[in-house]
Amino acid sequence: MMKPVWIVDDDQSIRWVLEKALARVSIPAQSFSSAAEALEALEHGLPSVLLTDVRMPGQDGLSLLHRIKQDHPGLPVIIMTAFTDLNSTVAAFQKGAFDYLPKPFDVNAAVALVQRAGQAGPREPAGEEAGAEPAGAGRIMLQSSSPAMQEVFRAIGRLAASSVTVLITGESGTGKELIARALHEHSTRADGPFVALNAAAIPKDLLEAELFGHERGAFTGATQQRRGRFEEARNGTLFLDEIGDMPFELQTRLLRVLAEGSFYRVGGSQAIHADVRIVAATHQPLEQRVAEGRFREDLFHRLNVIRLRLPPLRERKEDIPALVQLFMQNSAKDLGVPVRRVGPDAMRLLSAFGYPGNIRQLENFCQWLTVMSSSQVVEAKDLPPEVLMEGSQPDSDSADPGSDGLQGNSDGPRMPDGAVARPAAWLGMLAQEAQARLLRNEPAVMATLARDFERVLLETALDYSRGRRMEAAQRLGIGRNTLTRKCAELGLNETEDR
Repeated sequence: MMKPVWIVDDDQSIRWVLEKALARVSIPAQSFSSAAEALEALEHGLPSVLLTDVRMPGQDGLSLLHRIKQDHPGLPVIIMTAFTDLNSTVAAFQKGAFDYLPKPFDVNAAVALVQRAGQAGPREPAGEEAGAEPAGAGRIMLQSSSPAMQEVFRAIGRLAASSVTVLITGESGTGKELIARALHEHSTRADGPFVALNAAAIPKDLLEAELFGHERGAFTGATQQRRGRFEEARNGTLFLDEIGDMPFELQTRLLRVLAEGSFYRVGGSQAIHADVRIVAATHQPLEQRVAEGRFREDLFHRLNVIRLRLPPLRERKEDIPALVQLFMQNSAKDLGVPVRRVGPDAMRLLSAFGYPGNIRQLENFCQWLTVMSSSQVVEAKDLPPEVLMEGSQPDSDSADPGSDGLQGNSDGPRMPDGAVARPAAWLGMLAQEAQARLLRNEPAVMATLARDFERVLLETALDYSRGRRMEAAQRLGIGRNTLTRKCAELGLNETEDR
């Protein structure tokens, strides 16, 4: 018989839910309200798996993990927390956690994770001295309650002790360089330099010398020897942004460096060892560029060892209020003025905006508000024109109830009585939205719109069924497990039937 699973959490409701969920699959469980209680029980026996919250009165979960890995390194430990930031995620993996479970979580997913942990072998700390602060803590702080971003945080934690090549994909403005810096700051190369190069921002005829450097007299104007970015990044990380725009002939040179581990300066004859970690990023679909013959397939496979996809801001709108607060604080500090507070109506409009420019655009809005707002509390009328323009589209307060116009709200287009708008109307809106995205040259338009379509359907069905997932699934004509999986993928956080 399987040994009991131990649950350490000061929240009695969390302990109760997990106990009942594990009992349904015949897994015995024992609960503790503090780390001290669990440590005392460990003197008399071991569980099969231990789940612990991070923030608890007294000793916290990371300290408990450190102590367990000292005394019982083979015991799988799963970290749970509602405070989902990058540094705590990385710290959990560096200290030897089996996995990281952000709250709120789907109980079925939690049970599956416990079962996987019980079948896995021991996981040792990832190379950092136990108890030490994660590399880069305080310099890079990323927080998100989005499931998609949580997967990125997990990946950074797992990659902390590795120098494997990483490819970051996502639309412009989603924070690809920020994630690349986080990969560097939380790696074993954190004491080395982080060097960034945008392949789209440098003229084609200068890019080779910029990457590899040049010898004196290598070309007209080369009056002295110059080191390239590969040499500048020695013992550190080289971030190649917009790699999809790199000229085809230069892709061949980069491939040789990745394959051979060395390069030559332009006009040079001596091989130079390339002791760097490569992190590349692009907003373009590289598979499509490979199919079109515009990007080398062998280079793509060299770069695509680990891929991290950053979701656009419209797919992680739950993060907007926290980002607004952060950017308003940063803007106020930069300008030397008091921090302005964003009122609820203004925050609602900011959260509803589509953000074609993603996080970069939101940050620009916050800088604009810090300069242009006439009072300490930002009201809806103070917002940038493009936000007000999008927020002024017909909605439930402005549309004529007797007309054929759509009734809009934060949950999507509705008719006056709450029913969904007629198919002909929403199909017309869909066509307009698709055309706007195509005009903006957005990548993967079909995948993005399909995701938004599924999100609206699931939110509407769950709202209609008052959160009862079985009923919502039946109404939609899908299985309950399918609905649960899609809710997790889309960041819909209803965790239990009501």
